[in-house]
Amino acid sequence: MSYGTYSPFLGTYTPRLDDKGRLILPAKFRSQLASGLVVTRGQERCLFVFPVEEFRRMHDQIRQAPVTSKQARDYLRVFLSGAHDEVPDKQGRLSIPSALRAYAGLDRDVAVIGAGTRVEIWDAAAWETYLEEQISTYSETAEEVFPGAF
Repeated sequence: MSYGTYSPFLGTYTPRLDDKGRLILPAKFRSQLASGLVVTRGQERCLFVFPVEEFRRMHDQIRQAPVTSKQARDYLRVFLSGAHDEVPDKQGRLSIPSALRAYAGLDRDVAVIGAGTRVEIWDAAAWETYLEEQISTYSETAEEVFPGAF
């Protein structure tokens, strides 16, 4: 299937972290992340992984918020202070800094999910718990989140 110039990140993968805190990126994601990425704290104690261009776009949007907004300042601080720019190695491995591994509770088993414009990295058990909690309300929220789409 062709999405034109935009190719969303899709699917769920279950790689493992190695002893050095590295993760082999799913093959489907490597080409979009090969030239560089930014990994940072996400919501619900997962990590967000953005292609560099998407991270720049997000940062441009975030910095439009007024500096007088405490909520915007707080969000920007947490989001950017945890951000690390990386280039995967030739085997498609991503080194995840120990502070980010601790934030997301990553040990060995992880879930790497495609979330459209970004990739998310979850502790595998935390992902399963989250998914189980959300699946029951999934069909109920479709109309509320995307009015008229279904």
